[in-house]
Order: sequence, then structure tokens, then C-alpha cells
Amino acid sequence: MSATSSTATMTSSFADFDFANGTKLPDKATLSLENATFAPGSGTAYVPVRLNQPTPNTVIARVITVNGSGALRALSGYHYKTVDTVVIFRPGDPLVQTVEVPVISAAEGQQFQLKLREAPWGGLQGQSVATITATSGTAATQKAAGTFRQPRSFAATGTLQFELDRDTHKRSPDGGWNRWATSLSHGRTQIANAETGLYLDSSLFPGIEGPVYWSTQGLVLHSQKLKTPIHYEGRDWHYGASVLDGRNFLASQIGYGQYEWEARMPSRRGSWPAFWLISTSGWPPEIDIYEGFGYQNYWDFDRHAAHTIHGGSNGARSFQRGVTIQTEQAYGLKGYSQGFHRFAVDIQRDYITWFVDGVETYQSVNPFKGHRWYPIMNVAVKTSGAYDDGSGDMIIKSFRIYSAP
Repeated sequence: MSATSSTATMTSSFADFDFANGTKLPDKATLSLENATFAPGSGTAYVPVRLNQPTPNTVIARVITVNGSGALRALSGYHYKTVDTVVIFRPGDPLVQTVEVPVISAAEGQQFQLKLREAPWGGLQGQSVATITATSGTAATQKAAGTFRQPRSFAATGTLQFELDRDTHKRSPDGGWNRWATSLSHGRTQIANAETGLYLDSSLFPGIEGPVYWSTQGLVLHSQKLKTPIHYEGRDWHYGASVLDGRNFLASQIGYGQYEWEARMPSRRGSWPAFWLISTSGWPPEIDIYEGFGYQNYWDFDRHAAHTIHGGSNGARSFQRGVTIQTEQAYGLKGYSQGFHRFAVDIQRDYITWFVDGVETYQSVNPFKGHRWYPIMNVAVKTSGAYDDGSGDMIIKSFRIYSAP
């Protein structure tokens, strides 16, 4: 099985689109599966997957073959081989590619289907089921021809501006020009996100387990269920979260360039680890390099990664767009709570590109031209349960920032 492009190499850099100072984004493309035919006796069926327009961001679709219906149903293992794969369109790619299904033996009129396993990530859902029929009365659907762009590999093209170092690491409750803050710009709680964790600092809340500390493996951001609740801003908090925020830390701020973390993620249900960027002019915009939605039942810390951008201004969000990727199937990447992995973003004037372990996993047109960014690393808590399974810690082994003109 493989996927190739059509010869219709429609591309768009969206250079003429009015992003309205980061408050608008081009519409999502709609992805559809198209019905297909193949000749009886043929060894392969080609099934088109189509976008209705050029996409401003990566669109990922998981597709799987299923048996046909009725007396002429084709069965997996007898008439065709099961295909369970991922189709990826990146900005600038042609609008059609084909999924190849190996055919074992199919007689006239026999049919099976190709289905979307869920709505496409990064795109809208059009036709979600395609019927593939063996027929000699219609020209067989042809394999698409052309070239799709391969995923980029991460490369630091800017100048090294900052590197996390135990000997020079500093932090304080509100941060400063040469140190991280252990709070967010709006404080130590995120009630609007339904977070149940209070962002802690041991200098403010003595006697707690250290929310940030160095271990032999790296810098630890520790989340916890508190042994004794903390009364803060009119309510009791039963959980402790952890954050390092660079809003006042000048060395952590860039306009264009790359951020790259090497970290091991938590595995605890209810934890919400993230690496993200906020504009120095205020929220939004926001670029989420990695999020781990451990409060969602479906989330697998070892196989899922989420990348998102949020647009808007003056505290009001006008759009958000991104993907939650099952990265093992899409890119062969897994094990984020088992060992250390690299999470990076490359911010250029035309596109923002995300990477995991050096492999491009997502790309979006950049609607935020002219903004400067500061980084945040945190483990939020969003649970009311025991919060005692697995690890609630994110460990940062390395962190580098590269600035570009």
C-alpha cells in the first residue's frame, strides 16, 4: 500500500489572505473519499482521497477498508487485503492522492468499502465512505501521479539564544528579566479551564512537595494531590500544579526561530502537560507546541500529541485550529511517558511547523506575523479523583531557543 499525488499540483502560500492581525485564518479544506472501480483480475484497486481546496494547514485522515454488503460483498482476506493507513495532506500539496488496496481475487460486481475512522484532523469531513467495485464495464480508477512533499526534518536554522542549564537556572514567583516565573500572567489558577490544580511555589507555600526541582534526569515539573488543602483566593485547592513562565524572561523571547524541548511526559490520568507560547503583547495569540489531554478518557500519553494555534486579540479568541494525532500510526512515534522525546516548533514568516523527535508532524500558515513569543512549560491538573496512578511529573532534559532575523 502506498499513497501518491495527482498531477494537479495546486498550491497556495495564502500570501494574499488578510489575517486581520492574527484574528482570521483561511477556511479548513474538506476531505472526501471517492468511489472507485477496478477490473476483475486486477491486483490493485486505487481509491481517491480529495481536498476541495488548498489547505492552510496539515490535514490527516485515518482510513480503513471494510467488507462489502449483500450477495456480491467482497471479504477481507479472500477478495482483498485489509488496509488501515493514514493519508496526509500538507500545505502546498496537490489536492488528490490515492490509497492502494491489494486485491486477491474479485469477480464482476463484487464490492468493498473504504471508510474514515473519524473526522479528519485539521480538516472538515466530506464523503466519509467510498465504495470500490470490480467491474469491466467502467474504466478502472487510475493511480494518481505526481509528488507530495515529504515531512521536514527539524533543523535549527537560527542562532542559539538560550539553553536550559542547571547552574544558571533561576525562578521566582513573578519571574524577571533573567528568570522564570512560577505563575501565569493572570495568576496561579485557571478556573476558566476547569483546572483543579493550584500553581505552586515552595517559597509561597512552605511544606509542600517541591513543584519544580532538579533531579539526575533533568528539571522536574511536579504535580500532586495535596496532603493538606491550600486555601487560596476564597476556595480550597486539593491539587498542586507546576509552571515555568517566561513572560518577563528576556532570553526566552523570540519573534522568528525555533523552540526545542526534550522531555518525558507524565502518565497520570487527570494531568495536562504542555509546552506553549504566548505573544508578548498579550493573549491571544497562542501556539501550543505540545499538549497532553490526560483528563480525556481517550488520551494515550504514549501515542497521542496535540498541536494547536489560537487567534484573536485583547483577551478574546476568534479561532483555534490544530490536530490531535495518533502519532504511532501516522509517523511511527510513541512512548512519550516511557522515555525522553523532542518536541519542537519552527516559526517562520510564512509557516509554523511542528516536530516530534525531529519529524514534521503538523504545519500551519502563520497568521501571527510580527509577534514576539515567550514560552510556558507546565503540568496542569484537571481531576477530582485520587490522582495517584502513574507519574504526574514532566521532566525536561534539555531546552533550547534559536532566534532568526
